[in-house]
Amino acid sequence: MKAILAGFFYSLIISVTVHAQDQDHKKEILDFQTELNHEFSNPDESPLKARDLKRFKSLDFFPIDEKYRVEAKFVRSDKGLPFQMPTTTDRKPIYEKYGELHFDLEGESYVLSIYQSHRLREMEEFENYLFLPFTDLTNGKSTYGGGRFMDLEIPEGDTIMLDFNKAYNPYCAYNGKYSCPIPPKENDLPLAIEAGVKKFHD
Repeated sequence: MKAILAGFFYSLIISVTVHAQDQDHKKEILDFQTELNHEFSNPDESPLKARDLKRFKSLDFFPIDEKYRVEAKFVRSDKGLPFQMPTTTDRKPIYEKYGELHFDLEGESYVLSIYQSHRLREMEEFENYLFLPFTDLTNGKSTYGGGRFMDLEIPEGDTIMLDFNKAYNPYCAYNGKYSCPIPPKENDLPLAIEAGVKKFHD
């Protein structure tokens, strides 16, 4: 009987802990969405065209999904040679491949490359900033056709929490006047990432 009760209370503790973690994650993503909407509604920061800004209420997001939050193994690149990253214009900013993220999703293993901007790393507030551009099977359907981005930071250890619920569109998805990096082919995911920001409008 004691063993049964111990097992029950252990299961209860695990259940409460998992629920609390889910709630914390949900709040984190809701805060992320609120911050994005605030930026887009602010005339001084918004990438929206004037006519879109006037009627803007909120970006369209996929439902928050815990399965798209995965722990990825971080592998630092031995030789991160500088290269010119193609963009939607003639601009070619200098980046270097900083490392790779190895992770499992829906029973399959994937690898994404992460990059560091040479310009941004010279700024104190962005010196630990890493850039993750990617494409997936939702592009051109429920998400922007040119792919989406994620912001990461240089980890202290060998893992990074990869949360696709924070995937967002480049400014080019809202206004053609911007110059946006084009995700490298090596970051083309052969699955649908139904998380993060959806396309703006047709």
